[in-house]
Amino acid sequence: MSPMISVEVPDTVTINISNSQNDTISFERKYSRSLKIYEFKAKLEPITGGSAGTMRLELYSGERLVCRLDGDSQPLGSYPIEDGMRVHVVDQFPCLQENVPKFELSLEEYDKKEDSLRSFLKKNKLGKYNEEEMAKQEEERKRQEEEDRQKLDGTAIGARCRVTAKNNPVRLGTVLYKGPLDGKPGLFFGVKFDEPLGVNDGTMNGKRYFDCGPKYGSFVAPKAVEVGDFPPEEFSLDDEL
Repeated sequence: MSPMISVEVPDTVTINISNSQNDTISFERKYSRSLKIYEFKAKLEPITGGSAGTMRLELYSGERLVCRLDGDSQPLGSYPIEDGMRVHVVDQFPCLQENVPKFELSLEEYDKKEDSLRSFLKKNKLGKYNEEEMAKQEEERKRQEEEDRQKLDGTAIGARCRVTAKNNPVRLGTVLYKGPLDGKPGLFFGVKFDEPLGVNDGTMNGKRYFDCGPKYGSFVAPKAVEVGDFPPEEFSLDDEL
């Protein structure tokens, strides 16, 4: 069976964060495995006081060094990182140095700094400073957006469907909503499942989009939904023997 694409359950990992400046450990921080290491470093700045441009990351299981997270353009999930592990940040931690007077930089002065996050990204042509990668991402976003729009336009409310998502069983249901969700980018199908294998009752953040029982509803990305002749499955006592 081919691997399923995650659309409902975020691929995250919950880890602890320590640093070489002190004995403080930040427990149970959740991060997406799709984060690039340079993006992960940026998120660690306010937690540790280190600089994304100079910090080095080490991955530990207990006290055992598993590996170093040194591929800045690699996703976090490409390393053998699991829940409960610890990422140790090694840096000079200029933000934590005592008796150092605070100062503010102009944008021009900040651009000249060699150890800033912006300088790091520019040097390595990462993130928004990789024009080719940004153009590809924008092209892919527009392609997916158009594909989703066409799929929604061609699907009638009440259509039967099959939903495939990572970490979930294949589920059958009925499309009861199609369109945007308040506060969420993109387009979605609102599906009422035949069995209580969903996550809501047709509401999102207090707003109702369709009606169904608790745990029978979910909002699903269009690419995970296959519309077709999927009649409800019938069960009998013989199925349990």
